Amino acid sequence: MTTSPLSPADLARHLDDHRITGAVATPREANLRNIQGFLDGDQHQHMGVVRTRDWSFEDVFALMRDRVGISPDRAHAEGQDTISAELAVAGLERYARVLGEVVAAGGRVLFATGHPAGLFPVYAQLARVARRAGAHVVQVPDGFPFEDGDVRQIESVVMVEQYGGLRHTHFPGPMSLTLEKLRRDGQNPPDLVVADHGLAGAAGSRGLRTIAVADCNDPGVFVAEAQGQVEVAVPLDDNLPPRVYEPVTAFVLHRAGLADYL
Repeated sequence: MTTSPLSPADLARHLDDHRITGAVATPREANLRNIQGFLDGDQHQHMGVVRTRDWSFEDVFALMRDRVGISPDRAHAEGQDTISAELAVAGLERYARVLGEVVAAGGRVLFATGHPAGLFPVYAQLARVARRAGAHVVQVPDGFPFEDGDVRQIESVVMVEQYGGLRHTHFPGPMSLTLEKLRRDGQNPPDLVVADHGLAGAAGSRGLRTIAVADCNDPGVFVAEAQGQVEVAVPLDDNLPPRVYEPVTAFVLHRAGLADYL
């Protein structure tokens, strides 16, 4: 991976150039549909987030406009939508600060993803560096059933296996089951959860310190951040080829004070 970090301005350009931010692949209609899905409690959109206040469509739309950078035009109902590179970089700065703080304290960190094709290598690298720097990377060595597959930890990252492959999921269940297994095994809860989708939402709703990345069609994670359940939610496209995230990972590790452990 890239070990020489980009400046914030150069990172913002990289994000836009690779459509991690800017004119992202997620269509406007999906963003609007998922706001309503979250409000309706759709199983794929509620993300395990316990609402602590009433949210209207306009409330969530305004949140996504301000925290993510989707188009503010309410008449724009389909086609291209956007994520702000500046908001993403600011979020990555905060994300790195939290990660660095917990690692420096030798804290227990749990990594998990519902986006194995994009984010698994990112979290695996963060986990390796965190361990070298003295953090306790939480281990869940034995898989356990979830729906038609299993929850498995590979290279210190919790994911869902199904039919012999790693599965994309929004569900909070894998995180809830993982935390319950840790409790049954007599392990202390994590000091920090690094995750996305419902794995982040479930951890945050249980009161665990949580940092996350989320796409512009994942309003639940940003609602969780607004409610104080997720400490940081970084807006970016969360399912691109892993190599395009390498400068992002390098930026986070350097900003976290972990560059010496690469």
